Amino acid sequence: MQDLSGAVGFAEVALAVLLVGVGAAVSRYRGLGLEGDVAVATVRSFAQLLAVGYVLAFVFDGRGGLTLVVLAVMVGTASFTAGARARAIPAARLVAAAALATASVGTLGVIVGTGIIPLRARAIVPLGSMVIANAMTTTGLVMTRLRDDLAAHRREVEARLSLGQTAHQASLPWHRAALRSGMLPIVDQTKVVGLVSLPGAMTGMILAGAPPLAAIRLQLVVMYMILGGNAFAAVVAGELTRRRLFTGDHQLVRSLRRRPM
Repeated sequence: MQDLSGAVGFAEVALAVLLVGVGAAVSRYRGLGLEGDVAVATVRSFAQLLAVGYVLAFVFDGRGGLTLVVLAVMVGTASFTAGARARAIPAARLVAAAALATASVGTLGVIVGTGIIPLRARAIVPLGSMVIANAMTTTGLVMTRLRDDLAAHRREVEARLSLGQTAHQASLPWHRAALRSGMLPIVDQTKVVGLVSLPGAMTGMILAGAPPLAAIRLQLVVMYMILGGNAFAAVVAGELTRRRLFTGDHQLVRSLRRRPM
C-alpha cells in the first residue's frame, strides 16, 4: 500500500492552490465580494499550519514536557474565539475557557487514564486539538443561544421569577434548548459517520497507508472523544452562562432587562 504522506511536497501544495482560484473566480463572477477573504484565508492557513508544523516537530522531538503548553495555547485561542462570539455575556471568555478546559481535561484524562492512548505528545496533541476545536463551536453556540433566548423571552422569564421560581427554574426551558442546539451537530455527525463522510483521522491514516480497519478503530475513539468533550463543554458553558445572566437575587442582569430597541 502506497504511503501518500511523503508524496505531497510544496510543489503539489502550490498546484492545489488552483482550486482556491476557482473559489475566488466564482466569488468575482457572482459578485459575492469574497475574493479578499479567500486570499487572506489561503495565506493565513499556509502560514499558520507551516508554523504549527515546525512547533510540533520541535515538541515531538523529545520535548514532550511542552505538551501542556501547546494544549494551553489551543484552549486559550479557542476561548478567545468562542468568547468573542458571545461577548454580550459578562466575562464571556472566562466562561468559554472553563468550558473548554473541562472538555479537554475530562476527555484526555479518561482516554489516557484508561490506557486507550499512550501518554505521548504525538498522540495527545492532535487528539486534544480535535476535542478543543469541536468543543469551541459547541461552547459558542450554547452561550449565544442561551443569552439570545433569555433576552427574547425576558417577560416570560420575569413572570416565572415573580411567581417564586429560582433563576435555574425560570431559565430551564431555554437552558435545555441551548444545550440541545450545541450538541445536535456532533450527534448528527456521529450518526452518519462513514455513510456521508470519512472523517479526518480515518482519512489521514488511510492516506498514510494504514489498514482501513485500524483507521476505523482510531476514528471511533476520536468520535466518542469529541462527543464526550462536547457534552462536557455544553454543560459547563450552559451553567456558567446562566449564572452570569442572573444576579444573586435571582433577577435577570440589567442588560437583559432593557427593552429591545
